[in-house]
Amino acid sequence: MNTDLVIKVGGAAGQGLHTIGVVLAKTFKKSGFNVFTTQFYLSRVRGGHNTYQVRICNEPIRAMTEKVDILIALDEASINEHLNEISDGVVLVDTDVIKIEQMNESIFHVPMLKIAKDVCGNKIYSNTVAIGAALGLMCFNFEYLERVLTATFQKKGDEIIENNIKAARAGYDHAKKNFPSACKFAVKEPLIEDGRMLIAGNDAVALGALAAGVQFLAAYPMTPSTGVMTYIAAKADEFNVVVEQAEDEIAALNMVLGASYAGVRAMTTTSGGGFCLMAEALGLAGITETPAVIFLSQRPGPATGLPTMTEQGDLQFVLTAAQGEFPRCILAPGTPDDCFYLTAKAFNIAEKFQIPVFVMSDQYLADSLFTCKKFDTSKIEIDRHLLSDDELKGKNEYNRYELTPTGISPRAIPGQAGFTVVVDSDEHNETGHLDQTIDNRILMNDKRMKKLKLLEQEMEAPQLYGNKKADITLIGWGSTYGPLLEVVDILTSEGHSVDHLHFTNVYPLPVDAIKNMMADAGKIVCVENNATGQFAKLFECETGLRVDENILRSDGKPYTPEHIIRALEQKKVI
Repeated sequence: MNTDLVIKVGGAAGQGLHTIGVVLAKTFKKSGFNVFTTQFYLSRVRGGHNTYQVRICNEPIRAMTEKVDILIALDEASINEHLNEISDGVVLVDTDVIKIEQMNESIFHVPMLKIAKDVCGNKIYSNTVAIGAALGLMCFNFEYLERVLTATFQKKGDEIIENNIKAARAGYDHAKKNFPSACKFAVKEPLIEDGRMLIAGNDAVALGALAAGVQFLAAYPMTPSTGVMTYIAAKADEFNVVVEQAEDEIAALNMVLGASYAGVRAMTTTSGGGFCLMAEALGLAGITETPAVIFLSQRPGPATGLPTMTEQGDLQFVLTAAQGEFPRCILAPGTPDDCFYLTAKAFNIAEKFQIPVFVMSDQYLADSLFTCKKFDTSKIEIDRHLLSDDELKGKNEYNRYELTPTGISPRAIPGQAGFTVVVDSDEHNETGHLDQTIDNRILMNDKRMKKLKLLEQEMEAPQLYGNKKADITLIGWGSTYGPLLEVVDILTSEGHSVDHLHFTNVYPLPVDAIKNMMADAGKIVCVENNATGQFAKLFECETGLRVDENILRSDGKPYTPEHIIRALEQKKVI
């Protein structure tokens, strides 16, 4: 029995829909289902209209579909805005609280407030009644929900736990007893106890940084990147990390550079608006060849833009930020696994090549929850690329910017073996002292830039999904991975010849590997969440290959498979 269901919770900020969604997600995950969740929320503490969606499936899922099977409506806007998404589904709503002008067969009244008061003596448990009612429509094994509620409210005491379980059971029984067709969405739990996690992209990035040995993080809170800082801060004592909430982003990156110069692994977290303030410090990292990891979670701009929504609009900015030219690296995870392993990789690259490395995410990946296997920390190698005391003892002098065939100078920590490590934001010579002669400028600029070609050799080739040499190749980067995989599956099942090439190592692109993989490619279509095709331009510029069509979206919402397929049809690609 194949299950693929979507539950959407709609309500105003402050109504607790996030808690409903997370409890449902944890319950489904505990029973063995694959789970994927997304949320849409406005930049306000109270009011407005937000949603939280939970999709469950027997098969692995990485995207949200547009159809809704169960809508839990906590406000009138949920009915007005989302009723059309229900085709053969059910709307759970308390019509004693929300007046419905025109009832139809999809609307099912659940007296959430009355049940909560009758069973628990307090209306605060009405949301738990809604959770129980949703699971009642599925004839879901109630024991899983009971276990999740017990764990969720453990710190609040036995009485709170007991009341939540009673409220959920009452909602569950009401739905089973009163819905016209009992168990409309009956499911069979997979019962898989495989130790999988339910994790958000931001948490995976934080775990990757901790696994890589980060010792210092400085940041100014900015949605949607803040979750990385708060997660690491919560683990700071356990992992011996210093976390500093800086006064602004200018200070944050400069602190990171100071910590890195002193010899510790350091990172900052931000979004596009905050990164604007980091441009000068980025140039300092470039000319002083100081390693730094910058986690940049994108949201729609310019200025404040849509601070709680998603976009891939900062790629060209990150590629060219700061005056002058210097090497940098850009990694863009598409899954929680990528978030973990690529963040760890970012620290190794930063220290090996002595450059700033960006890990670029977005609100969609940052906030979504995925089921995935536990990360394997044994795959994480920490390579500091620092000189040892023994290596330094044999030297009469230490030159921070010593010229080498690779452009990478031996790196020491200030004071190590008695040596002074001189750095300068002016153009400097091998010793680190200011030198503005033309010959020195050429030597130092060439030294820095030759690292870029060496870095290209270490960048991983894009991942191919589907049949090679297809008539249509969809290319994407970062968080579009999940929706594009599902598009390939759907179109292939309909008889189309489609594959997908996905990029997580975004800059510098591994040009030779890409050309080999795309030697016999058919029509190339680039799908990305921005208005101008930023990755497509980079792809064409670096590889010399032509992108035939661009599928673009910049309304603040993430892609769904249906949206991409409609766009392909409109452009007559399929």
